[in-house]
Amino acid sequence: MRTINGLYYSREHEWIRVEGDKAYLGITDYAQDALGDVVYVDLPEVDREYEADEAIGAVESVKAASDVYAPVRLRVLAVNTALEEHPELLNEDPYEHYIAIIEIVDPNELNRLMDAEAYEAFCQTNG
Repeated sequence: MRTINGLYYSREHEWIRVEGDKAYLGITDYAQDALGDVVYVDLPEVDREYEADEAIGAVESVKAASDVYAPVRLRVLAVNTALEEHPELLNEDPYEHYIAIIEIVDPNELNRLMDAEAYEAFCQTNG
């Protein structure tokens, strides 16, 4: 399992990378590995605001389907449309191939997420 320092991680296996006034959202390496070969990505709706813990989309693999959740209250600015034609990009590098570019409504909500070290410990004990 690979993690990246400087990202925020959720218990539902999403990551957020903040860059200025926008952020990138995707699924973790742990999540893509557990899912197996990704065959479809249901992307969130652009310009829609989602509450924390609300399902914003889904990732389907040959083994299972899993919802993607908003780790914090957010508004979707753009989605990675490359995933519509090439969902397997999430298996290749889930940190490079984000699902959405987002605006975080309340940056203080990032405090409820984990850093890389805490996320690794979480995965070891909870999966």
